Amino acid sequence: MDNTATKHINVIIEANIPYSHSILEPLGVNVSYLQPHQITPEAMRNTDALITRTRTHCNEKLLSHSKCSMIASATIGLDHVDKQWCSDHGIEVANAPGCNAPAVAQYVFASIMALKGADLSGLTLGIVGVGNVGKIVQRWAESFGMKLLLCDPPRQQAEGGLWHTMEQIALEADIITFHTPLTANEPYSTYHLCNASFLNQCTNKPVIINAARGGIVHTQALVDALANGIVSHAVIDCWEHEPDISPELLNAAIIATPHIAGYSKQGKIRATNMALNAVARHFQLPPLTFTHPTPGPAPHNVDACDVMLSYNPAADTHALKNAPALFEELRNNYHLRNEIGFHTHQ
Repeated sequence: MDNTATKHINVIIEANIPYSHSILEPLGVNVSYLQPHQITPEAMRNTDALITRTRTHCNEKLLSHSKCSMIASATIGLDHVDKQWCSDHGIEVANAPGCNAPAVAQYVFASIMALKGADLSGLTLGIVGVGNVGKIVQRWAESFGMKLLLCDPPRQQAEGGLWHTMEQIALEADIITFHTPLTANEPYSTYHLCNASFLNQCTNKPVIINAARGGIVHTQALVDALANGIVSHAVIDCWEHEPDISPELLNAAIIATPHIAGYSKQGKIRATNMALNAVARHFQLPPLTFTHPTPGPAPHNVDACDVMLSYNPAADTHALKNAPALFEELRNNYHLRNEIGFHTHQ
């Protein structure tokens, strides 16, 4: 093919994004693979598009002197991107919604079963945020015979129907898991949603799970609730101020992992393919040829034995508790696991 139109397109891809090599290059695109600390304003100056993860803050400081017109994040969340500034300056922003939702659900139930055993029937699960991840958690919980309390004010406003309040979840839930984006200024702020006021209403000494965003949980409030016996256990994958995480919460959490709940092989393939496709659409490139085809969705139902065999958070917890200073290294060098329903050869 004639690559004349694409040979002047310069793209930076963060080096820690797997399955991204040699996809755009055959179309004549000039690609540089850089570590997060190398993605500087100077590096961005002659860059047309950036494919990144959450560690690169895409804002005026990084982009004001760049010709970049496209930011594609191989992640679900976009709180590392100043979306308003990008919109005001003609920069398209894309993310990868739902890419790792099956892996996060796998992490949630593997953690619950590590604490509660395989039989979850009769337990009450509060799900705060019933989007891509929360819907899978809901479906699997129903198949395990759990009672569900669902809280999602944006969906409630848009769809109506029966929903539960945070107060109801605090009063009734045995386990509370958070699956919201991190928002501070929007109508439904989730920043410090799990705070002292919420935790002090909890009556069943619940397990608190945060595999969403660190800022959803007020760290000191959760540490205090654990110390006071208001909360029985904490399962923390996402932390405030990563990678400089709270040693108090690290010590108090029974399961503590370095933001890897969504780190499955299949989730990474989905995310990378979605980000690369977004860049291809933006520049009107021909269809891309991927080395790894995009995996299918999560299974509708799962077996408790399959969950427990697919992932055990103990090793990751041991590694982080022993060396919290290695948070980024543990995360960047994580051995990607297979999701439930995918064989190890995939």
